[in-house]
Amino acid sequence: MPEISHFAKLFILLGLMFLFCGVLLIIISKIPFLGHLPGDIRIERPGFRVYFPLVTCLLLSIVLTIVLNLILRK
Repeated sequence: MPEISHFAKLFILLGLMFLFCGVLLIIISKIPFLGHLPGDIRIERPGFRVYFPLVTCLLLSIVLTIVLNLILRK
């Protein structure tokens, strides 16, 4: 039954990843300007809504790249 223990470890890891993502989403939702930056595309019509946070995605990508480069630098 060693293969079952591998699945158990995988499920625990996936559960921790989901927990981390959930906490991260709660924290990010508390930042007031995130998602409402100039350059974020928002189209609202009656019965239709499109939102694409272009600048927010670029900003988060730059910040995460810098942070991960600092953490993983050898």
